Amino acid sequence: MVEIAILGYGVVGSGVAEVIRRNHDSIKRRAGKEIRVKKILDIRDFPDSPDRELITKDPDEVFSDPSISVVVETIGGTGAAREFTQRALEAGKHVVTSNKELVAAYGPQLLNLAREKGVYYLFEASVGGGIPIIRPLARCLAANELYEITGVLNGTTNYILTKMEKENMDFEEALKEAQRNGYAEANPAADVEGHDACRKIAILSSVAYNEFVDYREIYTEGISNISAADISYARAMESSIKLVAFSRKTPKGVLARVTPALVPKGHPLYNVEGVFNGIMVKGNAVGETMFFGQGAGKLPTASAVVADVIDVVKHDGSGIGFLTMGEKAGRLVDINEDTGRYFVRLKSKDLSKTRELVLKLYGDVKQVEPTGAPGAGGGYGVQNEFAFVTPVAQELEHMQKLSDILQAGSVFEAAAKIRVLDK
Repeated sequence: MVEIAILGYGVVGSGVAEVIRRNHDSIKRRAGKEIRVKKILDIRDFPDSPDRELITKDPDEVFSDPSISVVVETIGGTGAAREFTQRALEAGKHVVTSNKELVAAYGPQLLNLAREKGVYYLFEASVGGGIPIIRPLARCLAANELYEITGVLNGTTNYILTKMEKENMDFEEALKEAQRNGYAEANPAADVEGHDACRKIAILSSVAYNEFVDYREIYTEGISNISAADISYARAMESSIKLVAFSRKTPKGVLARVTPALVPKGHPLYNVEGVFNGIMVKGNAVGETMFFGQGAGKLPTASAVVADVIDVVKHDGSGIGFLTMGEKAGRLVDINEDTGRYFVRLKSKDLSKTRELVLKLYGDVKQVEPTGAPGAGGGYGVQNEFAFVTPVAQELEHMQKLSDILQAGSVFEAAAKIRVLDK
């Protein structure tokens, strides 16, 4: 029998206990041994929980118990979670986590400590919820030079944008529904400002490229400025707006960003809707692969945690479960060196002069007219706007041209500047 402890009895921690209890027999068959939760560490009381007899507030009951060989960390954050993770590893206990923030910030140090102690530090559930992605990157695709990752990595923002597109909600209305349904926190900033997706693309990039990518250096935009009018224009372009995390390994370093993007119909990410995630990975031998599934939720995430626990039990002492993230990358490529196309909306006092100026600066561009939702009066009542898609250019060039346009006098606002994903 293998005895484990769970740190934190929140959504994911209670889900881990539930999955182990519910699927006890099948987990035993796959692991080759019975897995039992012996202790759950939490400062709160849970008198109505089926696991109430296992809950303790004393960390020593976990870390000083030699019979507990695996610790599941689902506390979150980088405070107590980091302290307890280090303490468990120092004590020679394997650690499995769903804590993306901790892995993104301190992954290499914790992996090195685990290796020194001859134990595993696994974090499949830190990205993609129940979607297998860390293990495939590290093992199944190990024969490849992986060079690009593109993904819809945050279920909350994808749910909001899907509601805006399918049910003609505005951002605030869709956010409130996401909160009512438990998909968004009371303080949704980590999701809607892109920080969650940023940490996830940093983890994926670090594992795929075997060099640490610091999430704090990744250019990040959220979706709080996306409007119903933007959705209307996207519909006219047969595209869908999604928060897209992207990274590419280049000769200059790793280029990474998290931004809203227009995803055209026919692109593999176009149909990733609601709380689902989609992740595309490119390698020099396998070509393009796609991973799809529920990216959040109690049981999907818990299933990924328990899968890591099973992996630990099956391979304990073999070294097969060791992961690497490499050292800190030499540098991330400056976002100003990125290239691509943009969809731009300009609020104009004189549409004729604005069009003339845009054509002068950008050359021939594709002008876009919004498509209104039923009863919306033709594109949500958008008036006095010139909207277009730019040619491919470097980011710095785009910014300079937009600055020139705004200073010319006929334009009083750039209402939107959204990246366009190519098929």
